[in-house]
Amino acid sequence: MEAREWIYPQKPTGKWHTRRTWFTIGILVMLFAMPFVKIDGQPVLLLNVLERKFIIFGIFIGPQDYWLFGLMMLSFMVFIVLFTTVFGRLWCGWACPQTVFMEMVFRKIEYAIEGDATKQKLLNKAPWTSDKIIKKGTKYFLFLVVSFLIANLLLSYVLGVDELSKVISEPLEDHLTLFAGIVAFTAVFYFNFAWLREQACTVVCPYGRLQSVFIDRNTIAVAYDHERGEQRGKLHKNQERTIGDCIDCHQCVAVCPTGIDIRNGLQMECVNCTACIDACDSIMDKVGFEKGLIRYTSENAIENKTRKLITPRVIGYAAILLVLWSGLGFMVASRSDTQTSLLRAPGTQYIENQDGTISNLYTFKIFNKTNKLIKPTIKLKDPAGKLIFAGNPDLTLQPAGMSEGTVFINMPKSAITQRKTKLSLAVYQNGKQLEGFETMFLGR
Repeated sequence: MEAREWIYPQKPTGKWHTRRTWFTIGILVMLFAMPFVKIDGQPVLLLNVLERKFIIFGIFIGPQDYWLFGLMMLSFMVFIVLFTTVFGRLWCGWACPQTVFMEMVFRKIEYAIEGDATKQKLLNKAPWTSDKIIKKGTKYFLFLVVSFLIANLLLSYVLGVDELSKVISEPLEDHLTLFAGIVAFTAVFYFNFAWLREQACTVVCPYGRLQSVFIDRNTIAVAYDHERGEQRGKLHKNQERTIGDCIDCHQCVAVCPTGIDIRNGLQMECVNCTACIDACDSIMDKVGFEKGLIRYTSENAIENKTRKLITPRVIGYAAILLVLWSGLGFMVASRSDTQTSLLRAPGTQYIENQDGTISNLYTFKIFNKTNKLIKPTIKLKDPAGKLIFAGNPDLTLQPAGMSEGTVFINMPKSAITQRKTKLSLAVYQNGKQLEGFETMFLGR
């Protein structure tokens, strides 16, 4: 088994890196601020996979709405396919948390403490002196601190900041499971950013392998203009250049965080981070050549000088996504706050009462599909009928909770004209109807 070859990318600088830096600042502010943002007392985004409770931009999805979550995930997957078809791995280089934290946080710490790529290599090969121990110790301590923050950030999206804050405000022994989760995720993130690093993108993440299925010759990506750059060769003073503009300086390779040569064409390992664009533009500027030898472009734009983003394939994906989003919007808009099932008790017959009414016995379950407390009442829409609950059950529904019980429905004989009669009922709260449903009533 071959030993791993560690990558030491040079510190990137340039126009595109500056843009990514400002974009990263915005991303990090949003990531760390969003768990504290609430709508009507609820977090704007919650992904509680443990209790199957999700809040996505104010829309609560509980265990009863698994189909809604599935439709959201399907829509998201189609969006990823459409986005990748048009823009390639733009997400990976600019917004993926792995890249954002690895390249714009952890590598920044590494550059600040150990220096650029050459100094890092020399430091790793140097004997263990007090200077090396201090630098390595400081770097890995900061790595651990940031990993701890990321672990807390992740759990704040899973459990919510209120639940997470209990570890700080309440005795630790009351929250050992949650504390163990923080420790475990800290270890995972530390391993990822201190050792796994670029291999999370090139080996673990399946997205890079899928891009060969999604992209085509019209997809925009970071690409080397081989029509202009080849045949590559060194630059010589006072000599007319008869070959391509690429002077074979290898700066695009030196700054690449995944260690690839962009001149070899589109590759799975490329995350579109734009470091090679800045490096190449800097060299082109120094030697007096036009910038853009490496740039955001497509294969057709390079070879055929044609740029076409809206293709039949893109239109097809967009149409599918539009249908999914339309269906999702309709389902969210028409969704009720409760879900009630009312079924006749198995093995029971109707009862003829002395007061001239007929009774049927039912079992009911009422689910709260919101993340708020609901105090509902169930009413029969037929004014001649009456509901008699057994045991006076408490119908108060906790967030995403459920209540169940039994109830008699009494109807006058005069209102029952056939063996099976359809009755309409509704669930109300504060005079507002939350949902309507029907059941069958037996008589005669």
